[in-house]
Amino acid sequence: MMYRMALPLVGLLAAAGCGGRDVTDPLSPARAPGASASMSSARSGDLNVEKECHAYTGGAGEICTITKSNVKEIEVGSTITYAQAAGSDGMLSTDIVLDPPGPGNNHAFGHCALNLATGIGVCTLSGGTGKFTWIHARVDVSPLGWPNFAWDGEYSYEK
Repeated sequence: MMYRMALPLVGLLAAAGCGGRDVTDPLSPARAPGASASMSSARSGDLNVEKECHAYTGGAGEICTITKSNVKEIEVGSTITYAQAAGSDGMLSTDIVLDPPGPGNNHAFGHCALNLATGIGVCTLSGGTGKFTWIHARVDVSPLGWPNFAWDGEYSYEK
């Protein structure tokens, strides 16, 4: 349990050590002088993502790749890494890391629980680093035909 908390904390400390500023924080010095408070309001809405999982066989450290997304921060080509292996009963309960393509310290952390036989489950995101610092999401996972799956739910960026 402690390592789940340590990973996001280590990531945040590493990001802070790089001298970056969080532009999503309304109190951040990165906010332009004279910018209105409405620019810093929480963003939220529907989250609709499709992913393909041809490389996923149920092992720890395996990935799925985002092929469609309606949220600009969750770019096509982002990967979802599954920390734990699936159980022998075909159930998966694992921490995840969402990592967009390209450089930068941008990772979202979460958890997924699903039945691999049906492809139905739930995933959540609860913060991260860089552009995902304040993300919160809850999505239903559904099969689109192997190896493709959908994430449909809601997201928000708020403290």
